[in-house]
This record gives sequence, structure tokens and C-alpha cells, in this order.
Amino acid sequence: MKRSLLMVLCLSVVSAFAGVYDIEEFSAKDAGTPDDYIVAEFGGTLKVAPADEVESLQEGRLVVRQKFEDPFGESETSYQLYQGGKGDLSSMTALTADGVDYSKLISAKLYERRGMSADKDVEKVYFDGKAVYAPGLTTAVVFIDGSPVTLKGDAPAAEEEEETVAAAAPAASSSDEEECDEYDPDCEEEDDDDYSSYKTSAPVDNTADDRDYAASDAAKDVGDRFGIADEVRFWTAVALSAVAGAGIVMGILNHSKAGEAQDAYDELSEINDKVLSACNTDANPDKCRAVMSEKAGNSDWSLANMQKRMDENKKTHDSYATARNIWFGVAAGAIAGAVVLFVW
Repeated sequence: MKRSLLMVLCLSVVSAFAGVYDIEEFSAKDAGTPDDYIVAEFGGTLKVAPADEVESLQEGRLVVRQKFEDPFGESETSYQLYQGGKGDLSSMTALTADGVDYSKLISAKLYERRGMSADKDVEKVYFDGKAVYAPGLTTAVVFIDGSPVTLKGDAPAAEEEEETVAAAAPAASSSDEEECDEYDPDCEEEDDDDYSSYKTSAPVDNTADDRDYAASDAAKDVGDRFGIADEVRFWTAVALSAVAGAGIVMGILNHSKAGEAQDAYDELSEINDKVLSACNTDANPDKCRAVMSEKAGNSDWSLANMQKRMDENKKTHDSYATARNIWFGVAAGAIAGAVVLFVW
């Protein structure tokens, strides 16, 4: 019973986490916006595309998923899929992930990197039935069934052409370089401004850009390494949910034990009241002894002994009641923490 309850709690937690990074439905009523990547074909607007048709797009067709977000926060963020003609995709990278069902990518929010908030997904994502495209991204992150998946791709076609042309261009021979005439003002020696050829410990200006690029790459690498905040929050929330389930179970058990101790106390308290009532009415010791024998079953059982057992039952009840309150408090705190982590 306990194991089943814990399993149900964990499954519900995973489902709630997965929902934050998934698009539940495409319900936006706004018109689709064509751009350089997707071309409108019907009256200058894009046609709404059913989600189940994205995987089977014909050649030359493209689908864009657009995000509509209210800047004032008065209405909820909505999404919609639009279909049109394929434009120029040469500046974008085709992103794919091995072993991931393409249909799940259609409803999975796309992120530039790990560690981003759930509402900071890419606004426009393009689908051609085989790969995923996002302007300016060569890698991206999605969450499939609550687990992060990195989408990777090759360099854009335009960059490949530039690299090919650069590699094919023959390098100029040093023997073809013309020597400058010292009286020709239009001819300058290249080595005159090449300060990097001198040995010096002072910083050289032409390395500033390199240092900027290195710093940028280092910052990005740090972001990739420590951008696991979502995973940490997810597993922390799962652990808190498990603690909440255990706290509820223990609280129920202690509540049951406290009830048993209270019942025992109430039973002895009723007997005690009858004994005192019988013995305090008239000086009739036989009647008092008869009442004690009827309930206690032992005429030598003293009233003091019965009151001592009542005190023990009271202490037992208070102990279980305190433990019950502590466990329920732990469960409430864990549930609150888990909810905060899921919503964050």
C-alpha cells in the first residue's frame, strides 16, 4: 500500500514537471506571420496546420510554431502551427536528436540552453518533417518526458560554402609580393604595423578581440556546465514529494495510535467516574466494591492504580498526537517546496 502510494505520487510529480515544458494544445487565434524562412501562399497569410500532419510534409513545405505572449500578462501564452512554402533556410542549422520521436518535438518547447525558465522558450520554431530549425541556434534543448535532450546539427549551408571557397582559394606566394618603393607613398610595408612580431610583455591591441571571444566561450561553457538548474529542481521536487508521501503515511499511523490511546483513557475515565459516584454517595463499601468488581474484574484493583493507568494512557495519546502533528507538518512543508520548484 505504501509503495503504491509513493509510486502514484512520483508519477504525478513527473507528469506535472513534464507539462511545464510541453505545449498542451495549439489554440492561438492570431494570424500566422510569414518571413524569409516560410512563405505565405493563400492571401498573404499562413494556413493553420494540424499537429499530426507535420511529420508528413511534402517537399518544399514548411511549418512554423509561433508563440503568442501577452506583454501585460492579462492572458495566457498560446501557441499555433502554421503551414506555408519553404523559404531560404541556408542561414539556419537543421537540428536533430537520435532516438527521439519527431512527433514529440512538435509539442516540446525549445530552449537556447539548459537552466532557462520554463517560459523563456524560443518564439518561432520551424519544422520540415525531418529536422527542427531556430534562427541563430546551432544547438538547442528540449524536454522529452521530463528529461532534457540536446538537439544538434551541422553548420548551415551558407557557412559550409564559405569554408569550401576559402579552402579552395590558393594562398598568395611570398615571391609574388611586390617590394615597396621607399618613394611611393601608396605602398606600405605590411610588417610596419605588425606589432605582434615584437617580443614584449605588454598587451597588444590586436589580441583584444581574441580575448573577448575567449571570455564569451568560457562564459558559455560555464553556462552549459552549471545550467542544470532545471534538473536539480526537478529531482529535488521529486525527493520532496516522496518525503511528503512518507510524512502523510506516518502521520496517519500516529493518528491511529493516538486514537487507540484516547479510547483506552475514555474507558478508564468512565469506570473511574462510576466508582467515585458510587463511593461518595453513602457510606456503602459493599456497593463500591461491587462496582469495582463489575468493571475491573478484580476486587483488589485499587482506584489509585486505575488512575495511574489513566495517566499513562493520556501521556501515550499526547506522544502520538505530537508525532502525528510533526509528520503532517513535514508533509505540508515538503508539498509546498515541491510546488514552488515545479512552478519555478
